Amino acid sequence: MAGVYEAVDLRLERTVAVKVMHQGLGDGNDFADRFVREARAAAQLSHPNVVAVYDQGEDDGTVFLAMEYVPGRTLRDVIRDEAPLGAARALALIEPVLAALAAAHRAGIVHRDVKPENVLIGEGPESTSVKVADFGLAKAVSATSHHTATGVVIGTVSYLAPELVVQGQADARADVYAAGVLLYELLTGAKPHEGETQIQVAYKHVHEDVPAPSARVPGLPAYVDALVARATARDKDQRPADAGVLLHQVRRVAQTLRDGITEDPELETDLRPLPVVSPLPVEMEADSDGFADLESPSTTGDDARATRDSDTTFESFFEAPSERTTVVGHSDDLGVAVSDRTQQIQVPHDFAGSSVAAAPGIARLPVPEPDLPRTPSTRRRSRRGPLVLLLSLLLVVAVGLASWWFGFARYTTTPSVLGMDRAAAVEALEAAGLEVEVGDPSYSEDVPVDDVVSTDPGPGDRVLPGDTVVLSLSRGPERYDVPKLSGLSVDEAQAALERMKLEFGRQVDRYHETVPEGQVISSNPKAGATLRPGTAVNVVVSKGREPVELDDWTGKKADKATAALTGAGLEVDTERVFDDDVAEGVVISQSPTSGTLFKGDTVKLVVSKGPELVQMPRVIAQGEKAAKERLEALGFTVKVERSGQYIGLGFVLSSDPGAGEMVPKGFTVTLFLI
Repeated sequence: MAGVYEAVDLRLERTVAVKVMHQGLGDGNDFADRFVREARAAAQLSHPNVVAVYDQGEDDGTVFLAMEYVPGRTLRDVIRDEAPLGAARALALIEPVLAALAAAHRAGIVHRDVKPENVLIGEGPESTSVKVADFGLAKAVSATSHHTATGVVIGTVSYLAPELVVQGQADARADVYAAGVLLYELLTGAKPHEGETQIQVAYKHVHEDVPAPSARVPGLPAYVDALVARATARDKDQRPADAGVLLHQVRRVAQTLRDGITEDPELETDLRPLPVVSPLPVEMEADSDGFADLESPSTTGDDARATRDSDTTFESFFEAPSERTTVVGHSDDLGVAVSDRTQQIQVPHDFAGSSVAAAPGIARLPVPEPDLPRTPSTRRRSRRGPLVLLLSLLLVVAVGLASWWFGFARYTTTPSVLGMDRAAAVEALEAAGLEVEVGDPSYSEDVPVDDVVSTDPGPGDRVLPGDTVVLSLSRGPERYDVPKLSGLSVDEAQAALERMKLEFGRQVDRYHETVPEGQVISSNPKAGATLRPGTAVNVVVSKGREPVELDDWTGKKADKATAALTGAGLEVDTERVFDDDVAEGVVISQSPTSGTLFKGDTVKLVVSKGPELVQMPRVIAQGEKAAKERLEALGFTVKVERSGQYIGLGFVLSSDPGAGEMVPKGFTVTLFLI
C-alpha cells in the first residue's frame, strides 16, 4: 500500500522516514483516510515507544507521512536471527511494545495490526530502543462501537484474534491477543498456528488454543506458559482487559524470573485463564447444498473497489504470506466475505463452529434415462420383476442390519473421565457397563495427584460392553532433585544427572587448592534443588592447585621479596643471620631458588642482619699486654702506638675506638701507650 524512504528534513536538518502511498491508491478515499488516520492516531500518542509522526500532506497527488527515523532492524529480524529467545529477553522485548499499546488504549485507540514487522528496534551507540509503528489500521473505540467497518476484517492473519475472524470485533483485547502471539513467537521462534493457506491459519485461531511455549521449548516456567495462555485466550473475556493490564502481568513474571524462582503455583494460578465452557457463538444459514455463501451483499460499489485495492482480498487470502496485513470482507454468518469482483466461494460450515449439518457434496443434475422400445422378452421378465425386487430389498435390509449391528449398534463409547479422581472414574465407567483396571501412573503438570490423566481406550473410542478400560492416574508434576555432584568426576556427574533426567549444562574450569583436578567443585542450581526433567545443571570443575612461577630474590631487599611471594599465595619462612659482607635487610639466600610451586607452598629466605657488633671495653690504665689479650679475646685486631706523652711506663693512655662504642667484630683497635 505504501513505501517508506529515508529522507532529510531540510528545514529542521534532521533525518526522517517518509511513508509514501503507492501511485494509484491516492485516488481512493479509503486509503487516503487511512494515511490521515495514522497521522492523527500517532499524533495523539506522545510516548517513547511509539514512532512519532511529524507531518502529513499531499504533493502533486502523492499522499505522504513524515515520521521519526529509527535506525536498526525490526522484531521480525530478531526472531529470524536469534529466536527462540530466553524468557527474560523475550519479556524485556515485549514490555516496551505493551507500554506503547497501553498508551494507545488509554487514548481510546486500538492498533489492530500488532506484528513483528511493526516493532522497530532502534540500535544506537549507547542504548537500544523499541518502538511500535504503523497505526494505519488504528481505530478509535467508543462506548457504543466495537466493530470494524461493515463487511471488513483488517489485520495480519497470523496475529488475528478469534473474534476478529468470526465477528469482526476489534477492541483493546484484540491487540492483547496479537501481543500474546508475538510473545509466543519470541519464546519459541515459531508461530503458534501454521497452515498451507491463510484460511487454515484463521480456522486454527478460532478453534485451537495457542500451545504452551514449553511444549516447543522445554524448561520454561509454568507461569510463563500461563501468561501466554491468558493473553491468547480464545474467549476475549478471559484475556486482560487491555495492554496496561497485560503489561503489569508481564512485569510481575519478569520480576519472578529475576528472583530465580522457577516454580510459583500462586502466580501460575493467577495468570491461568479459567476453562471455557462453550465455543464462540456463531450463527450461520446454510444453502441447500450444505455450504455457507461467503459473499457479502454489503460490499458493493465504492466499498468493493476499496476492498479490491486494499492489502489483500479474500481471493488472495488463500495465497498471501501470513505476515501481510489482510483486509477481508465480513458477513454476519462467518465473519469473512469477499468483494463483488471475487467469485462466490463455498466454505464448509464448520469453519466458524456452526452446528448446521452439511450435505456431503454439491448435488448433481439428474440425467434422464433414454426411452427405448420394449421387446416381448422384456415384457415376460417384467412379471418376475417385483419378486426379484422384493428379494433384493430383503437381502439389502438383512445385510444392512448385520452391518449396522456388527459395525455400530453393539458398540458403545468410552466416557471421558479425565481429571476425575479414581473413585468417580471407576463409578462412571462401571455405570457404562465397562470393566476398570488401573495401569501405570503418569506425570502431569496440570492434573492433581491420583486423578485420571489418560485412559486406554481413550474418551469417545468405540468399545464393547464389558471391555476393560485401563486408567492412568496422575503422579503430579515430574520433578527431580539435583544430586550432590561435588567430588565426582565429570563422567560421574553426567551419569548422575542422566539418572535424574537432568541435562549436563555448561562446564567452568577453575583452580582449587583442595579439590583434585577433574573433580566437580560445585553445581548451579545447588544439590537438592527441584527441577523439571531436561533442565540443564551447570558445574564448576577443578583444574587442581594453581601453579606459581618462582623468581630468585637473592641479593634483593627482603621486604619486597616477602610481599611478592605472599601476594602469589606462597608461605615465607625467614631466617635472619649476621653477615660481614651483605648489608642488613638483604636476602643472602633463597630455597628453592626457582621453578614452579603451588599456592600454599613455602619458600625459605635467609636475610642478613649485617656484621655482628661488639662493645669496645675500657682498657685505659691497663698494661699493654693485658689490654691486648683482652681485646683479641673479643675478636678485635690490636695495634699499639706510643702517645705524644710517652715516658716508657707501658700503660694504655687511650684507645681508638673509645670505650663503650659498638664496633664490628674483627675491627682494628689502636692503643696509645704512655
